[in-house]
Amino acid sequence: MTMDELFAVGARVGEQLKARRETVAVAESAAGGLISAALLAVPGASAFYLGGAVVYTPRARHRLLGLRREDVRGYMSATEPFALLMAETIRKQHSVTWGIGETGAAGPNGNPYGHAAGHDVVAVSGPVQVARTIATGSSDRQANMVAFAVAALALLEEQLA
Repeated sequence: MTMDELFAVGARVGEQLKARRETVAVAESAAGGLISAALLAVPGASAFYLGGAVVYTPRARHRLLGLRREDVRGYMSATEPFALLMAETIRKQHSVTWGIGETGAAGPNGNPYGHAAGHDVVAVSGPVQVARTIATGSSDRQANMVAFAVAALALLEEQLA
């Protein structure tokens, strides 16, 4: 995956959201803001992009999403239920049609939960809820970040089709 591919899928998703008069908000972690950047690169993004957050730590999860310890009890980061929780929380928080959640391990090492570098989970919440686990098999941090962002946007694009 390349940055050009990322911005191309972001453009397609942005145009679909505008055409449908739907909105999106993003809660991303290992993608580091690239999901939001790809959407915000679309001219007229304010018509569909209402906000986003890079939720990289438990402290950020509390401060940016309002999720307390009791809200995440029983969840493990970088899993489909957790990514869906992130997507649904940001969707409700911003009162948008779609929420995107993303969580994983960009590398070069795995995360504290036992997931290898290149493991990621993307989710969308809206008229439908769906999550997908991906594994790049790579420890290349930057390449993984791009792949994670592409996967998140591609998942939303599939739901919009």
